[in-house]
Amino acid sequence: MSKLLSILVAAVFAVSTSAAFAASHVKAADEKKEEMKKEEKTEMKKEEKAAPKKEKKAKKAKAEKKEEMKK
Repeated sequence: MSKLLSILVAAVFAVSTSAAFAASHVKAADEKKEEMKKEEKTEMKKEEKAAPKKEKKAKKAKAEKKEEMKK
């Protein structure tokens, strides 16, 4: 009976430990997802800011080509 109780206690300890370990990994995965979302948002903002600059450069280059063609 003593061995059965020892095995039962060991099993409960193992299950609770593994559950806590798994929970910590789930939390870390959630934090990583949040970090990835933040990075994506900042990249999108950078691209939005860069787009008008690229358009201006393209227009300026076209204007310069037209001027050169006229000469």
